[in-house]
Amino acid sequence: MADEALSAGAVARRLGVAVTTLRTWHQRYGLGPSQHVPGHHRRYTPADLARLETMRRLTANGVAPAEAARWAAQAPDAVSPGPSPRPGKRGARDGGGATIPVGRAGPAARGLARAAMRLDSNAINEVIDRAIRTDGVVVTWDTLLRPVLAGLGERHAVTATLIEVEHLVSRCVSEAFAAVVRARAPDGPPRILLSCADEEQHSLPLEALGAALAEAGIAYRLLGARVPVRALLEAVNRTGPAAVVLWSQTRRTADPTQLTALLAGPHRPLLVFAAGPGWRADSLPAGVVRPVNLAEALSLAAAVRDSLDQSAAG
Repeated sequence: MADEALSAGAVARRLGVAVTTLRTWHQRYGLGPSQHVPGHHRRYTPADLARLETMRRLTANGVAPAEAARWAAQAPDAVSPGPSPRPGKRGARDGGGATIPVGRAGPAARGLARAAMRLDSNAINEVIDRAIRTDGVVVTWDTLLRPVLAGLGERHAVTATLIEVEHLVSRCVSEAFAAVVRARAPDGPPRILLSCADEEQHSLPLEALGAALAEAGIAYRLLGARVPVRALLEAVNRTGPAAVVLWSQTRRTADPTQLTALLAGPHRPLLVFAAGPGWRADSLPAGVVRPVNLAEALSLAAAVRDSLDQSAAG
């Protein structure tokens, strides 16, 4: 049965997608049936099915369809161990035998990806520190760190490997942001509270925002990952921040009732930000702002700071 070629309907049932979705993937990305018998519809081979399974798994985990299709085109080889490339062959790299995709990012991102695959923490730190000194936190995050971290996520989704690489890179990034905060954090009471949503473990984007705030001279508090609503409200009541940024990486952690609780609390902030790709714009309660990127979140936080400064001066 595993070697039989399948119809579009049979493949759709196996994958749990609509036949029209298969047609779209075929027309847009070339992920179509490859077996052709004259006088009959084309049929999907086991290799075709493996590619489509990869496509479905990646898109279900939030990878953009075009990028998912690029990975899917490598299946089943991309998900099977296979022999390591010999030195000098295309695809071989120091310390890894493969690369981290960084899309259209520049040479610094490619250099960081190579250092990551070698688990070379000194080189990773050097690339990140140089970028922050030259371009600042926001540009470094958008053009260097995000492409590499996204590429690591895509590789892991396909191969279930590189966890050690992701952990090392994340630690180096956290240390670089912490160094910015130590050097640039302003005096005075923090006006911005940064928190992950309940059960949300991805705190690195909030650390990036914290470093950008420190770089801009805006004081803040960072609560970190997996903050229950009750604890978040207690922190708001005790510190009285002017703005609260609630980060959600995935739909699973983006519960709008957390935002509603902030708006209904006795010490309601001037602004509540729903930050991160987990939030759906059409599910947000009225009065919540959804910044589209790090630069916009920083701009909104600066506007809050400036408004408070003007009020104090008046």
